[in-house]
Amino acid sequence: MEPTNDRDPQYFHRVVDCQWACPAHTDVPGYIRLIAQGRIDEAYLLNRESNVFPGILGRVCDRPCEPACRRTRVDGEPVAICRLKRVASDLKGDIAAALPHAPAAMNGKRVALIGAGPASLTVANDLIPLGYDVTILEKYHTAGGLMRVNIPEFRLPAEVLDAETQVIIDMGAVVHYGAPVESMRELLTQDYDAVFVGVGAPKGKELELPGRHDDASGHIHIGIEWLKSVAFGHVDSVGERVLIIGVGNTAMDCCRTSMRLGGRDVKVMARRPREYFKASPWELDDAEEENIEIVVNHSPTRFVIEDGVLVGMAFDVVEWDEGARHATVLKSVILPCDDVILAIGQENAFEWIERDLGIDFGQWETPVLDEVTLQSTLPNVFFGGDAAFGPKNIIWAVAHAHRAAISMHNYCQGRPVDERAPLTMTLESQKMGMTEWSYHNEYNPSTRQQMNHVALSARFAAIDLEVELGFDAAQTAHEVQRCLNCDVQTAFEAPLCIECDACIDICPVRCLTITDNGEEGDLRQRLSAPATNLDQAIWVSAPLPQTGRVMVKDENVCVHCGLCAQRCPTAAWDMAKFELDIPYAANFDILGQTLRRATDVLTRSGR
Repeated sequence: MEPTNDRDPQYFHRVVDCQWACPAHTDVPGYIRLIAQGRIDEAYLLNRESNVFPGILGRVCDRPCEPACRRTRVDGEPVAICRLKRVASDLKGDIAAALPHAPAAMNGKRVALIGAGPASLTVANDLIPLGYDVTILEKYHTAGGLMRVNIPEFRLPAEVLDAETQVIIDMGAVVHYGAPVESMRELLTQDYDAVFVGVGAPKGKELELPGRHDDASGHIHIGIEWLKSVAFGHVDSVGERVLIIGVGNTAMDCCRTSMRLGGRDVKVMARRPREYFKASPWELDDAEEENIEIVVNHSPTRFVIEDGVLVGMAFDVVEWDEGARHATVLKSVILPCDDVILAIGQENAFEWIERDLGIDFGQWETPVLDEVTLQSTLPNVFFGGDAAFGPKNIIWAVAHAHRAAISMHNYCQGRPVDERAPLTMTLESQKMGMTEWSYHNEYNPSTRQQMNHVALSARFAAIDLEVELGFDAAQTAHEVQRCLNCDVQTAFEAPLCIECDACIDICPVRCLTITDNGEEGDLRQRLSAPATNLDQAIWVSAPLPQTGRVMVKDENVCVHCGLCAQRCPTAAWDMAKFELDIPYAANFDILGQTLRRATDVLTRSGR
């Protein structure tokens, strides 16, 4: 194998599994370390640089970072990354001076953002500091989009949502509330230089079964529409017996909301076994803690209507083959109910975009887009979030929006839309002495801290009572020490190695080997422990001066403890902090201020 090019930022980025797995590539170890040092404001700002909504996502993020966490390879439990994000949000001070703001001189370009959800607000966050005149058109009378209408307040309090959305609006965006866009053609005549569509996927899927349209009582509901009605106070009660059809996160919000509106016998009905559920495991746990029954292997067949009133729903009880592709019907049952809530998915709704404008749509009525630039086939129109590729989650909307903002900036400035500043990195030695490092590198055996909750007996008193209370100081102190500092990388200088094997002897996970070079498949098998995870690279040094052999490291099992560098007699090994510098729209223009500089504001002020 050729020596690993660890000067390519993507190499070490891939090693920081949590950051790599996050769609917005949030610097997870960086902000956790700042929390551990008591630098809460800086932790919040570092978070906000990439994910924009630390307080919101610290509560409701889908957490793609946590399954990737290297800690799971040690004790099976990831670091509570999402919970720690919330800690920084809850405890931050006044960071207004460090936030981006509109410049004194605007650049003369006007952009329209359709929808005031996470995608549009992120675009505004990135473009306002560059001098853009940003107008947001929102059909509701408040900001937040689907974060507002589809996530219950007992999970995401209104004050948290208001605070993080209003900060962006206060940068200088003009928001027109109660202003749905009913014609893209008309909007395009209004002299905007670019348009961004961030309307989410606002249409809930129907379940066309016998009896669906025979219910004159109005007790069959579309999940996301029902949640919206609850959010705006149009619905304040539900029947005692409620069936939720579907097992995604929306279904979990529907069933838990039902319990707060008068439901007593609430069941979530699933066609397949639990391992095929789309809901996050912690969402299922929270629902079951509230005595909601999750019923598997029940396939709905019809709504039972008597005299125009819903009285039940019929199901086939099924048994699935391996892989849950084919089911055998065992029997049929009827479950009585007062309400049925359909939460089987969402889809886009672009009836307001005329089909002769040059904006092409694909098979599932999603726009045809460049996946990197988010540009549509009409050059001045861009999409992001669920509106782009269908339902995902908030952090994906943020990631899309960062990319779209760069594209819109390029387009408005007459540059190629696909132009991107290259990813860069910094590597800084953490050595402070012969055996001392500027980070805490000892393994902490603490178990994952459990979230504090309002007592079950009290949490149904009000629909806006937040159930999760956050970590206390002791929990935070324990949890931050569980992080393995995966961004502090092993740095090796082959000319200094004397092949003494000291690093190999001391490595607690057997991730180092000195051996003859060879093809990757062969080399992976000849390591101290075979490197079987082909999704993660093995690191290979240049030839060593003594024998021409190579130092090989299995990145998959390294826990970044630094013992190799501590033991090495010639300083061939070092521990260096890796920092990925991600280009945002503000990096392209001298008018922009990045949030990396925002942390410098705090440093200069002595905070």
